[in-house]
Amino acid sequence: MAHWLLKTEPESYSFADLEVDGKAVWDGVTNALALKNLRLIKKGDTAFIYHTGGERQIAGIATALCDAYADPRQKDTKLAVVDLAPYRRLTRPVTLSEIKSDRAFAGWDLLRLSRLSVMAVSPLHWQRILQISRSA
Repeated sequence: MAHWLLKTEPESYSFADLEVDGKAVWDGVTNALALKNLRLIKKGDTAFIYHTGGERQIAGIATALCDAYADPRQKDTKLAVVDLAPYRRLTRPVTLSEIKSDRAFAGWDLLRLSRLSVMAVSPLHWQRILQISRSA
């Protein structure tokens, strides 16, 4: 099982929206590297849902309900989507400033490629984010 981080504008679609909906098709990814990453998502993988914009924080965890697949609503077969379900909200959101100030995250794509909307999360980074979320 792999771990991912998926970015979203909370005004457009937030983790709370995913919780209310119960599941969603994660779409709208057009960047080549983000699409490459999205196509690697497999059923059972988990993903942090990161709110961009004014929030800049990881809000919750989602689970991939299937492998990524070509977006059936688009003519371009390079575009991919994945079906997600909410897994759980973090104990408390983890902010970008907390991540930036933690040396454990040096070199991570979230800090290196700030506009990348789909990225891998190493097991060490995954556990560190969960640890930060549980701290007061």
